[in-house]
Amino acid sequence: MTHPGKRTTSADVARLAGVSRTTVSYVLNNRPGEVIPEETRRRVLEAAERLQYRANSSARALAAGRSDIVLLSIPDLPIGPSISRLVEELASALAEQGLTLVTHLMAGQTRGLPDVCAAVGASAVLGFEAFDDDDVQAMQRLGVTVVPPHTAGLLPPMSPLGRLQAEHVIARGHRRIGYLLPSQVRFRNMAEERLQGVATACADAGVEPPVALTAEMEIEDLLRPLRLWSEAGVTAVCAFNDEHAIALLAAMQHAGLRAPTDLAVVGADDIPMARFASPALSTVYFDLQEAGRRRAEAVVAGLREGRPCPPSPAASLRLVQRSST
Repeated sequence: MTHPGKRTTSADVARLAGVSRTTVSYVLNNRPGEVIPEETRRRVLEAAERLQYRANSSARALAAGRSDIVLLSIPDLPIGPSISRLVEELASALAEQGLTLVTHLMAGQTRGLPDVCAAVGASAVLGFEAFDDDDVQAMQRLGVTVVPPHTAGLLPPMSPLGRLQAEHVIARGHRRIGYLLPSQVRFRNMAEERLQGVATACADAGVEPPVALTAEMEIEDLLRPLRLWSEAGVTAVCAFNDEHAIALLAAMQHAGLRAPTDLAVVGADDIPMARFASPALSTVYFDLQEAGRRRAEAVVAGLREGRPCPPSPAASLRLVQRSST
């Protein structure tokens, strides 16, 4: 076992640079309104670099009146490519504001969210879903800024996404549409909202409601909905997400069917593998970088302004057309 060495302090930097600790604090924290000679600033920065000095986060939090920790609560959702990328974009956008993102998976946890906030010293918390009212009150009593989901919900609205899927295939002449639902219960609310968007688009276009079927992401299991959709005259399927759409394309090949000739397929989320599907998958794209930036802005506004943030503009969704439709 190796033991940690003595931590380098601002006093060590001040001693090497030949200045006071106050001057070191002004330079390293870039304090506004303090005029530091350029030569002094240079000496301090060089000393800090030479000593590999890192500011003590606890001391910095004490001086600032809050920590730089933002807690992201992740519910019981599989961490697929889209969510991983979204978390990366959020972390990057927060880092630009001097904030550090800490993620916490709530699945299987016995500690409540307020306890987690207290343990990591979070100054702000946000999540994918609305928080329990009791938890919100408890976190606010701890001095934690709770960013509401209407301001910083991390996923795009589900209904418009499904609507965009359906409008795409309807515009391409399809009048009987299927919808592939996931079998996992934890996806059900999200899937039902996307399905509602598909149903609304169908109603607006004057076509029959979608034929919604559930299946596991296994080729043998997907052969059943393929048969039922064929019997119902379905010519296009909107899948819950890209993973389910790609699995459906594989099942179609197994059954000797081709997309889009026999059945058009459109996914959602535009994961990296969508373009490499066979055929390449049409899907709905969600601007993750924009989402991360907007959510970071909501967090910063809540911390600095101490008031609720206005709702973010509607998420940027667009249809990416490829060979499957």
